[in-house]
Formats: sequence, structure tokens, C-alpha cells
Amino acid sequence: MRTLVLWDIDHTLINAGGVSAEIYGTVFHRLIGRPPGAIAPMAGRTDRAITTDTLRHHGIEPTADLLASFTTALAESFAARAHEFPSRGHVLPGAHAALKALAARPDVIQSALTGNMAQIAIIKLTAFGLAGLFDLDAGAYGMDGVERPPLVALAQQRASRKYGEEFTPSNTVLIGDTPHDVRAGHEGGARVVAVATGATSASDLRLSGAEVVLADLTDTPGVLRAILHA
Repeated sequence: MRTLVLWDIDHTLINAGGVSAEIYGTVFHRLIGRPPGAIAPMAGRTDRAITTDTLRHHGIEPTADLLASFTTALAESFAARAHEFPSRGHVLPGAHAALKALAARPDVIQSALTGNMAQIAIIKLTAFGLAGLFDLDAGAYGMDGVERPPLVALAQQRASRKYGEEFTPSNTVLIGDTPHDVRAGHEGGARVVAVATGATSASDLRLSGAEVVLADLTDTPGVLRAILHA
């Protein structure tokens, strides 16, 4: 039985160097005609939720047409600025080695469960040379829903359709850096490995209920043991 390993991206695998927040502000200004007073909290949340809340914060109704225009503009802006990620951001310590080790295992299907919309996830992972280590068809992304927990079942369904196997809480693992990731796993149907590489401390990740909490991804054998119960 193979294990479906689902990775969060931002602050779990990479630091994007502040480019994402800048792009949100630029797109808002271009479409709405004024700079945003604030961008909704981004950590652990989906692009659909961030966009919706940012618009509502400014008294703007997030209609389907406006959401479509906003997210299309986001994807275009991320593509235009993809070259900035390697110079301003970085892959977090140990992430590449952990991904490479898991990608080499025939008993693992490795994909993403991220708040980034699919186009943006691909842009970020490609910019940092990580995309080839994922089966991104088996993932779930930030325009698939407002909340993260239902994305787990969606990723399991996509992986099941592709590989003809059943993926349940017993063989699905989610790795992330926020309490939102922990909740997504617990409510959505996955075991959680949390990493304290973002804004949430290891103690707070434990309090949120993560089964395993790692300081970072630098101990590759330890990361694999945590993920695969080895």
C-alpha cells in the first residue's frame, strides 16, 4: 500500500521572499483602482479565501466575475515575476533532500496540498527547481475551495483515480507549518507532520494537535521516519 504525502508549500518548503504579498497588492490596485489598506492574512489559507476576505475588508462584494478576474490577474502576475523568486526567496533547509528522498520511493506518491492556486503552486515550485519531485495531478489547490480540510479528500480522490488505489487517513500524510494545516489534516482525513519553519512555534503546533512536530526538515532520515512511520 502506497502512502500519499501532501505538502504545504509556503514556509514549509520555501520562503518566497515577500513577493506574494506584493503581487496581491499590485493586482488589487490595478483592478480596484486604489492601493489596498491591508491584505487578508495569508498563512495557511487558500487563495480563494485570501482574495475574498481582502475584497470584503474593503467593502467590495467578491462576485464570481470579480474573483475570476482577480485570480487570473494573480496567476499572470506570478508568471511575470517568477524570476524574482530564486533571488529574493529560498528553499528551506533540508526541503530539497526530503522531497528527493521521498520521490525516489516506489511506495510514496508525493503531491501538494496548498493554499496556492494550481498555476501559482507550479510557478513557485518550478522557480525553485522542485516541481519535478511532485505528481501535481494528485494534489489540491487554493481555488478548489475556501477552506483547507475538504482539499484533503479532493487530493485523495484525484490520487485514487490516477493510481487505482484507495487513500484514507491510514495512508495519507499532510506536512505543513500552521494550525490551519493541522486542522486540514485532522478534519480532512490525514495524519499530520508539522514543521516549525513558519510563524507558528513548535509548542503551538503541538497544542494544535499535530501528531509529530519537527523543528525543520534538515534531518532527512528523521523526516522520512516521521512521515512514513518507519
